[in-house]
Amino acid sequence: MNLVDMHVHSIFSFDGKDSLLQECEAALEKELCGICFTEHFSADKFDVSYGVLDYTNYRKQVSCCQKKYAGRLSICCGLEIGEPHLVKCQKVLKKALQNMQLDFIIGSIHNIGSKKIRLFMQGKTKEEIYRAYFNEVLLMVQTADIDVIGHLDLAKRYAFSKVGDYSFPQYKEQIKKILRCAIDRNIGIEVNTSGWRNAVKKPYPSFEVLSLYRQLGGKYITLGSDAHNAKDIGADFIKTEKLLRKSGFKESYKYYARKAQILPFVL
Repeated sequence: MNLVDMHVHSIFSFDGKDSLLQECEAALEKELCGICFTEHFSADKFDVSYGVLDYTNYRKQVSCCQKKYAGRLSICCGLEIGEPHLVKCQKVLKKALQNMQLDFIIGSIHNIGSKKIRLFMQGKTKEEIYRAYFNEVLLMVQTADIDVIGHLDLAKRYAFSKVGDYSFPQYKEQIKKILRCAIDRNIGIEVNTSGWRNAVKKPYPSFEVLSLYRQLGGKYITLGSDAHNAKDIGADFIKTEKLLRKSGFKESYKYYARKAQILPFVL
């Protein structure tokens, strides 16, 4: 398969379960052509990821894997940064990143007002939850230095059992602003397959969002399992590739030294 898993967590993330080597082996078994480690990182002291990543050791082990699997598996070093747009974190984040050698940065919204989404949504209406979440994503896309938007409609993961999925037509204009801004700033969209593995039973973002992104001229799509263990590497990629084809896409992308590289779908 001409596919790369661009969203993978190892034991270098607070919630990762397996080593880089274990996950590289899993990528080979799944016949992927590459993998990108994207460990959790945050400059917000209230976030669970704050101060967890040992970047020096992380970078060293990624380099060891690159040597070990040279010619067999493309391996990249990245981060998934939570709320990279927060003004209060800008100085800390900028200082930290300038000393890192990175191939790829995912920008994600896990918190709203430094509260986890599942805590933020308590006592709020469905409209308040989704409107606030998409607004936070827009703020991130407008200002943050990222390569792709991670799991763009992730709020449905936490809200699904309480208030249900969101209605795409109701938030279409808000989502359109996000996508147009992303396109203007050359920021891509991650298709996160972890949604297939929970009650939502669809990827993040939905088919409607992907189709709209394509209609607006968007092209930078990455596939990410959001795996936190070896068994989920590349999970549901074939199913997701079919969905992307249906949305009008003919390729996905990988990133190296923060530059997009095309990966045509195999006919």
